[in-house]
Amino acid sequence: MTVFFIGAGPGAPDLITVRGLDLIRRCPVCLYAGSLVPAQIVSAAPEGALVRDTAPMTLDEIIAEMEAAEARGQDVARVHSGDPSLYGAIGEQMRRLDALGIDYDIVPGVPAFAAAAAALKCELTLPEIAQTVILTRTTMKASAMPERESLQILGRSGATLAIHLSVRNLRHVREALEPHYGLDCPAVVIYRASWPDQQILRGTLGDIGEKVRAAKITRTALVLVGPVLAAEGYRDSALYDAAHEHVLRPRKKAAGAART
Repeated sequence: MTVFFIGAGPGAPDLITVRGLDLIRRCPVCLYAGSLVPAQIVSAAPEGALVRDTAPMTLDEIIAEMEAAEARGQDVARVHSGDPSLYGAIGEQMRRLDALGIDYDIVPGVPAFAAAAAALKCELTLPEIAQTVILTRTTMKASAMPERESLQILGRSGATLAIHLSVRNLRHVREALEPHYGLDCPAVVIYRASWPDQQILRGTLGDIGEKVRAAKITRTALVLVGPVLAAEGYRDSALYDAAHEHVLRPRKKAAGAART
């Protein structure tokens, strides 16, 4: 028996991986985060499967379901949104399963920041503009941020920031990042990236909060900040530059060069 932690992707049902969907289709138990995982994905569970929304459940209750499945010898599809390694709360579940001697595996999924970049038709790593993407959040009602990972400190990098779980904390985001990025730095808020009701709000660090309030977006949104979001005139990557040599594209011999 195995518990499979499956990343369902950012929202669009067809963005789940083939492996993840195959496991849901064959596991007789499916425990899913109902607030963020589309019903269409878990509807793929086999006929007669036990399918439970874990949104109203506690950790103890979730683990109890896994223990009961283990006693029956049934595999469990534990379905999380996005990629389970990012804000998926799988760490404590795995720790409990380790203590119980229950086997588990992890199936990665498309993360929200990748879906957001796709929706924006934006490359987050442009030559000489940005080569680093920082995935982070701010302190809200959940656990506090480590002091060394505050936005005031991370902002010193000037990197592209993908700020999760913070759309209700944009005043703090602005105050923390203004000294490093300036109020005219491009900022984007993507609500429910890849879902049918997806919304994209473009602005600057200085005005994005006002736009979000006007749109009445209070949850399920990702905040992106950085010059890369509105970059123009950047140089081409060396990857496909004819003058750039690498092992898969060595220097071509000059016409008429002697053959060896």
